[in-house]
Amino acid sequence: MDLSTVIGNIWELLKYEADRPMIFSSGLFWALFVVFIPVYALLKNRLWQMILFVTAFSLYFYYKSSGIFFILLTCTSLLDWTLSRLLVTLDVKWQRKACVWVSVVASLGILGYFKYANFFLWNWNAMVEGNFQPLDIILPVGISFYTFQSISYIVDVYKGRVAPTSTWLEYLFFLSFFPALVAGPIVRADYFIPQIRQNRHATTQETFIGLWLIILGIVKKAIIADYIAQYNDLIFQTPTGYSGFESLMGVIGYTMQIYCDFSGYSDMAIGIALIMGFKLMKNFDFPYKSKNLTEFWRRWHISLSTWLRDYLYIPLGGNRKGTIRTYVNNFLTMLIGGLWHGAAWKFVFWGAMHGVGLAVHKACRPWLSRIPDTRWVKVVAWSVTMLYVSLLWVFFRADSWTDSWLIIKNIFTNFSLDYVVPFVKVRYVWLIMMAVIIGAHCLPQRWHDRMLDLFIRSPWTVKLILFIIVVQLVIEFMTENVAPFIYFQF
Repeated sequence: MDLSTVIGNIWELLKYEADRPMIFSSGLFWALFVVFIPVYALLKNRLWQMILFVTAFSLYFYYKSSGIFFILLTCTSLLDWTLSRLLVTLDVKWQRKACVWVSVVASLGILGYFKYANFFLWNWNAMVEGNFQPLDIILPVGISFYTFQSISYIVDVYKGRVAPTSTWLEYLFFLSFFPALVAGPIVRADYFIPQIRQNRHATTQETFIGLWLIILGIVKKAIIADYIAQYNDLIFQTPTGYSGFESLMGVIGYTMQIYCDFSGYSDMAIGIALIMGFKLMKNFDFPYKSKNLTEFWRRWHISLSTWLRDYLYIPLGGNRKGTIRTYVNNFLTMLIGGLWHGAAWKFVFWGAMHGVGLAVHKACRPWLSRIPDTRWVKVVAWSVTMLYVSLLWVFFRADSWTDSWLIIKNIFTNFSLDYVVPFVKVRYVWLIMMAVIIGAHCLPQRWHDRMLDLFIRSPWTVKLILFIIVVQLVIEFMTENVAPFIYFQF
């Protein structure tokens, strides 16, 4: 093989492929990261060289994930930074607000075009009974996440929570930071930008914690989520093709799949950032332990929940405008949160029903507080919460509104325990995977802390053996193609 062929093969590997975006669970990413991390370590004490290097790698990472849209990310960052620098030089209130609104409208306008243009045009077409042809629009990966980061930055600068970065490069570093770029956690400017300026090194303990989180994330995503997805997809692709019991298993399976998929990505993102010396906020806190919807949303996708609270719920009035207004604000916040997840009525319904659930829970608190907090009460509360959350995941996953109702109807009208034994015989590996993640989820926090402590104190040989075992399991259970993360579509 001559040199030109080798170069050509490397180029083919490194260029963008729309059907094979680079993600944390792909071999190419880890091959590049092995090259990235020693160079990063050499440049760590040279602040501006480090910032330039990480920013360049982040933009390349985004190019491999979303193609030419890395230019859109760069332009967005330039506009935000320019307006933030202008904002702090102004004293007139309306001029300062104008800077904020220009930035917010530009960010939401770009998001609206790419994510919602066809949705609104389709609904307009349905009202006027026209002949609508969808626009040929490709949704840039992660645009919803970095749009929220962009908005939080300009608002925080306006409110004085954070000073604008002195250079555009610093802001681009913040907006494009590759561990959190395409699927979160949503990074807040007041939390992250000071870390850029501190430029701290990760301690040995933080490095081991980061490695532990990466291993956990790989297990959740590349082993469990990707494997159980194969059966779950069969159920959702053929809503009436299976018995009610099999459909129920698919719904329970997707409930665990989306948790493993998204929390697995978050674990890897937080772990990679921690090894680099940066701290990202915790994004999941065992959400399926929740005994009510309020608790669930304090544990699920925490970076989004707190963002919606601080930049939408509180500005709407929060709980300061009376009881009815509090319920309305909860509903509107979750409704918009649902629309953020996807441009379809099933997502709007999903968000609206979570909003209704939160309002109902808050309204019932005085009555619920009188019920003794016994073990059986906790079991009933948990069961009701999980039933509500799991059924709503059907609308989140199903291909259409109609398919969602067909699956739910099938569970309640075509259910038979006669399918249990055949299911166990055929899907025993699926059941083992489910048992592992459900069992791990139910363990007390102190057990997880203990396992982390054992990993930190274990010798390098043990860490290496554990890593090799995980890699072997990934190879053993991986599907033909590396499955993208569910939240890539948002």
